[in-house]
Amino acid sequence: MTTFDRCHPSLAHGVPPAAAGTIFASTVSGRSSMPPKEGRQLLFGRNRDDVHVCLGEDDRRISRHQGTLVHEGGAWCVRNEGKLPLRLPGSRLVFDSDEPAPLSEGYTALFVRGSSGREHLLEIFVAGTDSPAPMPLGTEVTEPPRVWRLTMAERTVLVALAQRFLRQEAYPQPLSWRRVAEQLAKLDPDENWAPKKAEHVVAGVRKRLVDAGVPGLTKEEVGEPVGNALNVHLIGELLHSATLVPPDLALLEARDRR
Repeated sequence: MTTFDRCHPSLAHGVPPAAAGTIFASTVSGRSSMPPKEGRQLLFGRNRDDVHVCLGEDDRRISRHQGTLVHEGGAWCVRNEGKLPLRLPGSRLVFDSDEPAPLSEGYTALFVRGSSGREHLLEIFVAGTDSPAPMPLGTEVTEPPRVWRLTMAERTVLVALAQRFLRQEAYPQPLSWRRVAEQLAKLDPDENWAPKKAEHVVAGVRKRLVDAGVPGLTKEEVGEPVGNALNVHLIGELLHSATLVPPDLALLEARDRR
């Protein structure tokens, strides 16, 4: 049995109590749910009349049947039925030629890129014994982000490394260690800044975050060739946690040494 709720489509409105394994799928157009059973399918896409959940109804880039949530092997998976890839957390893409991608218990955000830069969101929630359902929290105190502690020296080095990201340039990349060291040497001529020294400072921060469980910050995880990946992932974590913010660029301004 499925349910469809046009009045409260978003999972932000909460979901009713449900048996473990029940799946909820929501878009701006409505919400559908389905209890677990081998072979059951919940369809989403542009053609409202042929799917359980309508996604991108006014966007011809979205397929009429864009994807299917299917219960197989005792778990829910998502299968791409359309021409565009589905994007799961961690920037994982699911193409129409791929095997169905398994879904974890709890919340999953699935995106499909449409026309004119639009991003269409399908919110998915799989009920589990240890996965509390989303509940409305409109009047609750905002939970602060997990901000990582940095020394002033670490912050200055990281701001120099990540300045293109902090300036929100298009397609930013970290500065080279040579340019980071040159900029730091101008800010503090008395300090013996060299590329290796700047790299060592950043490596220390990265190790602390690895020890705290932040993924994507080791060569083993990223694989060869590493390139800028470790620094890009580190900068991403520091930005998303609001550890580094655009006003930090003031650290790169020349200091009054009088």
